[in-house]
Amino acid sequence: MKLYHAPQSRSIRPRWMLEEIGVPYEIVRLNLSAGDAKKPEYLAVNPNGTVPTLVDGDLVLFESAAICQYLADKFADKRLAPPLGTPARGLYYQWIHYAMSALEPPIVAIFLHTIRKPEAERIAAVVAESRSQLALVLGVLERALAGREHLLGTEFTAADVVLGSTLAWARAMGCIAGDYPAVNGYIERLLPRAAFQRASAD
Repeated sequence: MKLYHAPQSRSIRPRWMLEEIGVPYEIVRLNLSAGDAKKPEYLAVNPNGTVPTLVDGDLVLFESAAICQYLADKFADKRLAPPLGTPARGLYYQWIHYAMSALEPPIVAIFLHTIRKPEAERIAAVVAESRSQLALVLGVLERALAGREHLLGTEFTAADVVLGSTLAWARAMGCIAGDYPAVNGYIERLLPRAAFQRASAD
């Protein structure tokens, strides 16, 4: 398997998954600042010009959460997804989609309008609205994680990779302000994992 990867990007998710699984894989590192993802040879692999992309034989797959779900199913013996048809599997899907549709968008908006965009293009109202949205989402997660080691209880799954990596990014940007002991405790349990440390090393 080959993973197209850039540091401090969404490709940390499938790289973390691959490290949890423990199978050999090749990393193709892209320099996003140098425009590597927009070059014709990469656009032929991923027409979106984004990372990550996973190549597994004839399969070329983009979208970080989809790659994580695919890897969890391909290596089912690693037990990174609950069994099909179980209530836990339904919750697993729910939290992966929640991370992508509810948690990530306000964080991205805050990032764009406080860090990425030139100062003249930043809109304070977007930041304020996004912080309000994020507070609601963090409230949901605070209640869901209270008394739990991981999202689904004691078992670590790909849902923790997708949600946990997003929360870690948010906290690194200072977006998790306020009293969220369960959320912060959850992040602090995930970050020391050996697979996460290896995935984040370079």
